[in-house]
Amino acid sequence: MTSPARTLRVGALRPNQLLHTYGVGSVADLPGLSVITLGLDHWDLSRSTMLTEDRLLAAMRRKLGPQVQALRLPPHLPETSDLSAEWARVGVPVALFPTWLRCSDTRCNRLAPADVGFFELLSSHLPDRVRYVHSCRSNGGNRPTAVPARFVLACDKGHLDDFPWSYFAHGGTDPGAGHPLKLSERGSTGETINILVSCDECGTRRPMAEAFGLAAERNLPACRGRHPHLGTYDPSCDALTRTLALGATNSWFAMQIRVFSLPRAEHPVDQVVADRWTALKVLANLDAATAKQILPTQSCWPDLEPYGVERVWAAIQRHATADAPGKDTEEEQDDLLTPEWRAFTAGTRLDLPDFTTRPEPAPAPHRDWLRQVVLVPRLREVAALYGFTRIDAPEWNVLDTPDQRRAPLASNDPDWVPCAEMRGEGIFLRFDEARLTAWEHQPEVKQREQLLIRAHEMWRAQRRMPPDGWPGLRYLLLHTFAHVLIREFALECGYSAAGIGERIYASTGEEPTAGVLLYTAAPDSEGTLGGLVSLGRADRLGSLIDRALEAARLCSSDPLCAEHDPTVHARLSAAACHACLFAAETSCHRGNHYLDRALLVDTLNDSGCGFFPG
Repeated sequence: MTSPARTLRVGALRPNQLLHTYGVGSVADLPGLSVITLGLDHWDLSRSTMLTEDRLLAAMRRKLGPQVQALRLPPHLPETSDLSAEWARVGVPVALFPTWLRCSDTRCNRLAPADVGFFELLSSHLPDRVRYVHSCRSNGGNRPTAVPARFVLACDKGHLDDFPWSYFAHGGTDPGAGHPLKLSERGSTGETINILVSCDECGTRRPMAEAFGLAAERNLPACRGRHPHLGTYDPSCDALTRTLALGATNSWFAMQIRVFSLPRAEHPVDQVVADRWTALKVLANLDAATAKQILPTQSCWPDLEPYGVERVWAAIQRHATADAPGKDTEEEQDDLLTPEWRAFTAGTRLDLPDFTTRPEPAPAPHRDWLRQVVLVPRLREVAALYGFTRIDAPEWNVLDTPDQRRAPLASNDPDWVPCAEMRGEGIFLRFDEARLTAWEHQPEVKQREQLLIRAHEMWRAQRRMPPDGWPGLRYLLLHTFAHVLIREFALECGYSAAGIGERIYASTGEEPTAGVLLYTAAPDSEGTLGGLVSLGRADRLGSLIDRALEAARLCSSDPLCAEHDPTVHARLSAAACHACLFAAETSCHRGNHYLDRALLVDTLNDSGCGFFPG
């Protein structure tokens, strides 16, 4: 991470953190500074690598418009021992935020903007030593460190602003210069009633408790529509402002789309050519001798070089003569899951650089419902960020998040979006369609479904939305099954439960799907170590499923959990809670919605509708 004003390296983050935690518009708490990641307009793309993932690019265009031309990794150069080399000046641009600082010396507590002369930035070639200091020298002659002000303002339309310290301290007026402020704390509880803003000039003093709750509506100004990551203001914003503690988890929620890289050919060289077809297609119209001479000059040649010019040229010719290469219908492009389902259920053994599959026999005791097990020793996941929200999280794919809540990544419509690629492994489990259909038509199951549908309709009615969007009963079953397996796998594979993700394939119609993929991925180019895939072997998987189902029958919060009626408070989950099913947001893409143990196994309160009877 670099500060663009002085090209000063101030910290380091992993690539995937720039999508999940510290993306564009988010505030990062570094060892000596608090900074905000700037918008795409400020990024230097000269050291940014473009990624090829056509399905994800098409999805980004549907979200942001046809002007999106590329997926790009964050700017990066490998580190060396030379701290003055170019790599130390390459990174994601950030700026100081909040811009108000406080002297850390409790005898001073001066509160002021960073640019008024009270504070000085100390630069260093070591990022963790970059910091602001105050000139008071009250600590034995040493200048105390200046720390970020503890509170900021935000609204649910994605705006973020410095807290109006002078306005708040003076009861709704800003007297301007000549009224120095202090931010002090009394006692040791840290409660807002004990955090005081005071003015040395006029003697006013006000507790921060008056900036929260109902009192905030009287004491805080209207939203200025500020996007500090873009440097823009929108005076038309009419949303109420809210005070947030610096670093609050609800100050930034990522909006992103993830896809898996799928095979386009059976041989590695054909797969690489298909992935790089945008750059290679111009060569298909040249004669063989000219094309072979030009090939080594292409930017994608390092990926093709291991196969040699002759094999690559033959693969280009095959791809050029294929029927509609790389083209899908609009309906297929809108559906990201069906192509993945087809790839996992093809039943073939593939050994491609980013997609390796190994069909595995299903455990004998479970073959009546488990139709197919596929081990995936290698897979590549690409995620792209297309916006973010504040205050409230996106709707977790339960419904579309309104555009007015999505904060932009750039001042204008972006022509590229940041992305991250991760490599890992997974286990795909396919349910037997006939067995699942028969279960769905059981009277007890139908009765349970009606209860869940009523809760779903009530949940949407509270948000003044039409009663559609029901994902289907099989989705709830498969989703619940995935969560119990994640908990059991985490005990055996060496990865934490938060590091295991899910992909649910649950649809009806002409091409019904019923399966789950549990996977883990890391930004390292070598992927993960195989601990998850090893659990999918026939001699291990059966016992793991048995233990997971047995654990699901009883929750430590029973009978309260098992008796939970989702219609009482219009919930999207029934017999589910943190003690038995809920997973981290890195694992569950639905925000722990649409879960119910009673559909999976018999519980204390419900029997007869579980897919796996006791």
